[in-house]
Parts: sequence; structure tokens; C-alpha cells
Amino acid sequence: MKENLINILAEEKILPIIRTGDPQRVINTAKALKDGGIKVVEINVENAEIYGAIAEVAKEMTVCAGGIITSLQAESALSVGAEVLSSPIFHMNLVKISKDKHIPLIAGASTPNEAYNAWKARIPLIKLYPVTAMGGALYVEDLLRPMPFLQVLPQGNVKLEEVPDYIKAGAVAVGVGRDFFEGYSYSEITNRAKKILDRLKG
Repeated sequence: MKENLINILAEEKILPIIRTGDPQRVINTAKALKDGGIKVVEINVENAEIYGAIAEVAKEMTVCAGGIITSLQAESALSVGAEVLSSPIFHMNLVKISKDKHIPLIAGASTPNEAYNAWKARIPLIKLYPVTAMGGALYVEDLLRPMPFLQVLPQGNVKLEEVPDYIKAGAVAVGVGRDFFEGYSYSEITNRAKKILDRLKG
């Protein structure tokens, strides 16, 4: 298992999430992020063509394949170089693949009960999704108060500027999707990556 994944994410404190059906855009966006200092990126499997983009990006960065809900998607993503799986749900089939192949799985949870069950199944990082709809950073704080041992990754309509609030609330790292990229050129994405990394290190 890629044990250092949590360490890398805990150091960077941010996981950019690329969601687009255009493979070339995936590759270009990932390069812009890499130029900004990002080491791990989540690429959502929007269609079968995205596997080719994952293969390309995986040559340069650690790729987390996102939106995985079936065993077939998981196997396909791993076969092209993804080193981490991320799912919006907590499914034992995916847990089994993760354990068999020694690949970290970031499993989704919404409620305290789901998060605790994911932890019991030895999920190394629990995706709290959709976190904004559940109350944002305050929800993370409330969830972790009785269960400080949970390693959580809040995700779901999080704004880049809100990331420090989530880290302060106890998150290991934070997943940011469209607010990172939408309406920005590739050079602006690089600059946004540099700025947020600097801010989180400060």
C-alpha cells in the first residue's frame, strides 16, 4: 500500500479534483497543477476516454481515480496507472480490491455512522461528501469532536479560500473541484496552486 499518500496529502493539505469528459483538458489541467507544485491529483472517471488521460498524467504525478463506484471502474483505473481509488460511497467490493491490490481507497461518508464504519474497515482516508451541504467546516469540527481518530478529506463544492478553515477544523486535506479551475487559464491555475500551497504552509 502506498503508505505515504496520507503523508503527502497531510503536507499539501489540498487534493485538486479534475472533472471533465475531455481527456486533453484533463492532461493540460494536471500539468498546470504540477507546475504549481501539486503532487497528487484526483481525476474523475467521466467516461472511458479518461483512462487514457490517467495513464498520461500518472507518468508525472500520483493519480487518484475519482468517482469510482464499480469494481470494473476500479480495475480499469488501476491498470492504467492510478495509485489511489476514490469513491463517493463506501462499498465492500471496493474495500476488497483495495486490500487485494494494496492500493489506498478513499471511501465516501456523509454521516457519523458511515464515517465510523469506514474507519472500522480500515479506510485510510474518509471522504466527507457532500460537505458543504452538510454544514461545511463546522460539520467537520462537530464530527471529529467525539471521533478525533478519523482521518477526513472534506469534499463537495468547497471553495479554495475555505480550505484553511477545514484544515483548522481538523481535516487532513481538502478536495477542491470546480472552484480551482472554472473560468481560469492554465497559467492562472498554476498560480492558484502556488498561492494556496504557500498559504497552507504559512
